[in-house]
Amino acid sequence: MEKAKPFEIPKKLVWVAFQLIKGNGGAAGIDGQTIEGFEESLKDNLYKLWNRMSSGSYFPSAVRRMEIPKKSGGKRPLGIPTVTDRIAQMVAKMVLEPLLEPHFHEDSYGYRPNKSAHQALEKARQRCWENDWVLDLDIKGFFDTIDPELMIKAVRWHKPPRWVELYIQRWLAVPAQDDQGTMYVRDKGTPQGGVISPLLANLYLHYAFDMWMKRTYPGIGFERYADDIVIHCRSLTEAQELKQRIELRLAECKLTVSQEKTKIIYCKDSNRIGKHERIEFDFLGFSFRPRLAKNKQGKFFVSFSPAISRKAEKAIRDEIRSWKLHLRADKDLDYLSGVFNPKLRGWIQYYGKFRTSALRGLCAMFQNILVKWARKKFKSLKRSWQRARDLINKMARTRPTMFIHWELGMCR
Repeated sequence: MEKAKPFEIPKKLVWVAFQLIKGNGGAAGIDGQTIEGFEESLKDNLYKLWNRMSSGSYFPSAVRRMEIPKKSGGKRPLGIPTVTDRIAQMVAKMVLEPLLEPHFHEDSYGYRPNKSAHQALEKARQRCWENDWVLDLDIKGFFDTIDPELMIKAVRWHKPPRWVELYIQRWLAVPAQDDQGTMYVRDKGTPQGGVISPLLANLYLHYAFDMWMKRTYPGIGFERYADDIVIHCRSLTEAQELKQRIELRLAECKLTVSQEKTKIIYCKDSNRIGKHERIEFDFLGFSFRPRLAKNKQGKFFVSFSPAISRKAEKAIRDEIRSWKLHLRADKDLDYLSGVFNPKLRGWIQYYGKFRTSALRGLCAMFQNILVKWARKKFKSLKRSWQRARDLINKMARTRPTMFIHWELGMCR
């Protein structure tokens, strides 16, 4: 007869957590174990984890420290837990998230069920039309500066099972180790890369920012996606005063507003004749700025609206170039479609949500790469760019579902 455990954690919960982790994929942690390696002794590994979590003897390993380039320059540290620790975090997330979700603010959109970046962007566009000014708020090193005591205080307020609180405390305290074996002691922050980190980040800012705004400035709207925050103001004075108040508020919560990246923007359009040095901001890969638009009567006017940002477009162009697709003359078009079209489709579905025409340059670039591929693939086309282009255009007409930009008629 199995001895009673101090913590009641259903075995099925651990199994479901593994299935979710497997579906998400991800790199190995410091132990080098992959999901496939974990599966080799799946039943035994899951039982061991359940047994340790249920008995209170579960202690996480150090996270694997990796650095990835930031779009704004520099590098962002990631902390990759082991497969075992990712499963354990998923178990805790599945228990904690339903307790937190009913309390979260309606304008918190990041990493939440039934919430999306497109919803945040749509609301931001609407509020930019209704308000003249935006405070584009940046929190300096947010994930790395979360205070563990305040974090646990917020978790405890929602009365999760004792083991959830216990293991969150341990996850917040684990060190990071790089691939050379150097250990980094951590006394604050929650590692980006952890399964439960986005939920904890949302909880932290729920009290540090969302609820404070609701109490103090109930008439001011905002959109928050994790730590990416846009606030809408009626006047420049209101935006300036709000910036100062938020700096003080976040300082109370051990967070720092970035003076370099936090900006006040004027939402200039046809009806706003004032001037300001900044009339553009980026949010979730889109740039909001004055753009020419056409109304229902066919007349042109200036609208303050979003489209794919320059940074996002450059990142996509760089990735497409890295594929070196035009050198894959040994592959046929069906292969290229199977490998690259899902990526193209994802980009166009996301960035095409607002002002799809802004993607024509990217589509033209990819189309030209296909023409280069055709010239290398077929000797008869080697010396004729036009004939190669005619062939690709013919394929676009006869088999439009091969590539998403062919389906949408954006192949010229």
